Amino acid sequence: MIKHLTYILILLTFFFSKTLKAQESTDQLGAWYMYFYNTTFKDGPWGIQGDLQYRNWNLGGDLEQLLIRSGITYKPKNTQIKFTLGYGNITSGAIGTDNATSGEHRIYQEALYPVKFGSRIYTNHRFRYEQRFVENQDLRTRYRYNLFLNIPLNKKILEKKAIYLALYNEIFINGQREIGNNNSVEIFDRNRAYAAIGYVIKNGLRVQFGLMNQTTDSQGKNQLQVSLHHKF
Repeated sequence: MIKHLTYILILLTFFFSKTLKAQESTDQLGAWYMYFYNTTFKDGPWGIQGDLQYRNWNLGGDLEQLLIRSGITYKPKNTQIKFTLGYGNITSGAIGTDNATSGEHRIYQEALYPVKFGSRIYTNHRFRYEQRFVENQDLRTRYRYNLFLNIPLNKKILEKKAIYLALYNEIFINGQREIGNNNSVEIFDRNRAYAAIGYVIKNGLRVQFGLMNQTTDSQGKNQLQVSLHHKF
């Protein structure tokens, strides 16, 4: 187990070394605490999925975002792809001592397609389209693509007591650029790159601890991420 953890730490250090050096003098480390869930109704094609995320500009207490999201899922018979129609409510806070907040309602459509390579490499492709009702802005849309990668280290499959390496990269592209009040946004919205250590507590319950770098046109910021993934 110590050998596996050493390999993971080396990978994490390599993955983020350039980003950390570039940002350590300008941005403090943030933290996101997250819970993800999904289930199906009586083993049928329908189900629900969602997440609750408490995001901080710092390690805790300075609210960046509180995100509550949930959706209805549908998985056609004899296929691996899963479709979701969902809604999210987002409260965003200002950085520092300013306690001002703004709100957003979000509708999204999603397709999730898992692909396994060999006996140990698990991938997921997620395509998401969002309609964003941001306070004091015109209707906004956004396209997102995320490639997830999970690799078990001490076992061949993701089963109970498995330690695994979790990676993802997600790119965000804005739809229309004009958002109202003579304001506009770039086509490129942001990119998120993530690496973590994961542990399977039991079948259907995993925990991950990692680091995510979020890059926009104007800045980059590193976030610790602690997440619980629950399939029930």
